[in-house]
Amino acid sequence: MKKRVLLLGNHGFVIYNFRKELIQELLRNGYEVYISLPKDDDKVQTMISWGCHFIETNIDRRGTNPITDFNLILHYLKILKKVKPDVVLTYTIKPNLYGGLASRLLNIPCINNITGLGSGFSGDSLLKKFLSKMYKVSLKKSHCVFFQNTSDMNILLDNKTIKGNYELIPGSGVNLNEFMFKDFPDEQNPTFLFIGRIMKDKGIDEYLDAAKEVKGNYPNVRFNLIGFVEETQSHYHEKINNYQNHDYVKYLGYQSDVKPFIEESHCLVQASHGGEGLSNVLLETGATGRALIASNIPGCRETINEGENGYIFEPKNTRDLVEKIETFIQLSFESKMKMGHNSRKKVEKEFDRNIVVNAYMEKINQICKQ
Repeated sequence: MKKRVLLLGNHGFVIYNFRKELIQELLRNGYEVYISLPKDDDKVQTMISWGCHFIETNIDRRGTNPITDFNLILHYLKILKKVKPDVVLTYTIKPNLYGGLASRLLNIPCINNITGLGSGFSGDSLLKKFLSKMYKVSLKKSHCVFFQNTSDMNILLDNKTIKGNYELIPGSGVNLNEFMFKDFPDEQNPTFLFIGRIMKDKGIDEYLDAAKEVKGNYPNVRFNLIGFVEETQSHYHEKINNYQNHDYVKYLGYQSDVKPFIEESHCLVQASHGGEGLSNVLLETGATGRALIASNIPGCRETINEGENGYIFEPKNTRDLVEKIETFIQLSFESKMKMGHNSRKKVEKEFDRNIVVNAYMEKINQICKQ
C-alpha cells in the first residue's frame, strides 16, 4: 500500500510555485499525495493532473474570528480521519497552528514549515502571547519544524516553544533551471521593481515615496510595481493612481509570470516591515542576476551581502531607502552588472531548491520507513 503525504496550505498558487518540485519528487517515489487548499486558481487543477488528490479547504488568511478558526480545526480533524496520512506537511500560520494541532491530537507525524512568524509577533501584544501559546501547543509533538531564518528560529527557541525537533533550511529555495541567469539590461533607463501584495506591511508607502523623491533627482529612472491591492487596504488604489499619473511609478497590476519584468529590471526593492520567512521574490530575482535592495529584517537580509549584490536599509525609513537607491544609480554600469552576477552566485551556493527538497525527502522517508 502506498504511503500517504498530506499538504496543508492556504493558497494553491503558493503551494504550486514553491512546493511543486517536492510534490513531483514524492509522486516519482511512489507516494500518494493529498493537497488541502482553497480552490482559488488553476494551479490546483494542474497539481491534480499530476496525480494529486485535492480536498477543498477555505481559509480566511488574515481573519481572527475564533469561531471560524475553531471550525478549521474541526475540518482538519475530519480530513485527517478520512485520509489517514502517514505524514502531514503544513505551511503558513493557520495550517501550522491548526493543522499541527489536529495532527497532534490524532498522533500523526507532522512536519511544519515556519514561512514567517508574521506581524503578530511584533511588539508585546496580546496577539503575540496568544500565538506563542498556540505554537507551543501545536508544535510540541511535531516530527520536525523547518525554519526559514535564524531570527524566527531563535524566537521560538528562546521562549521554549520548541526544543529538539527543528532544522534550518534556506527558505523555499529557488529552481535554478526555472529562474535562469539573464544578461543585464542596457543602462539607458535604470529600472527598479517592486513585487508583492499592495499593503502597508509590505512597505508600499516607502517604495512609492522613495520613487517620487528619486524621480525628482533622476527623471530617467523607472519604478515598476507589480501586485494586487489587498481588499482590506483598498485606499492604495487611489494613491497608486495618483503616483502613476505623475509618472513616479508604473503600475503593472497582478502578473502570473513575473520573469519578463524581473529580466527588464536592474534592481529589485523589497521594503517589507517584517514577517518574512525568506523572501522568494528576492531569491528569484537574485537567481536571474539582478541587484537587490531590501529592509534589514529577518528573511530579507540573508539574501544580501552588503555592497556586493545589493544593499539593506532600515525598515520604514524612506530616507534610508532613497539613499540606497541613489547609491546604486550612481554606480558604474560594470559595477551594477557585477552585483547581478554576485546575486546569482550567492543563490546558486546557498539557496538551490534541491537543498530544501532533499531535506524534506529525508524526513519523510525517515517517518514512512518506521
